[in-house]
Amino acid sequence: MTQTYEMMYILRPDLLEEQVNQQIERYQTFLQEQNAEEIQVKNLGKRRLAYPIKRHSEGFYVQMNYKCHGQQVAPIERAMRLSDEVIRYLTIKLDTDQPLVTAISDSGVSEKSFPRESKPVAAVDTPFPAATDDDDLYSAEE
Repeated sequence: MTQTYEMMYILRPDLLEEQVNQQIERYQTFLQEQNAEEIQVKNLGKRRLAYPIKRHSEGFYVQMNYKCHGQQVAPIERAMRLSDEVIRYLTIKLDTDQPLVTAISDSGVSEKSFPRESKPVAAVDTPFPAATDDDDLYSAEE
């Protein structure tokens, strides 16, 4: 039974545009050889990484969506793991009722998708603890 997969991988930032396109074509051809179906590729371009990976602070993000059998995922992941150009990759299995390519905007997540409450936060009065007999032991009589 075929499943729908989404693979996101990051290529080194020092690659030329021609080399990036060669790597995208390489993995797309690899999937075709593995009899994957409905291959969709989206080059998201050069973006800043959330944290350094292998001493790189940027990378070329590529998203691939495809359908294949589960045992066909391991060979492409192995090829990416052995590649010097790929600095990180991740493959997830999607639900079948989701669209293959998800929309990723250039601006990222907008604040409209996370509504904020406009109510002010009320201050809470917390009383200080009552003095105990132990407090007298640590006085400044020394």
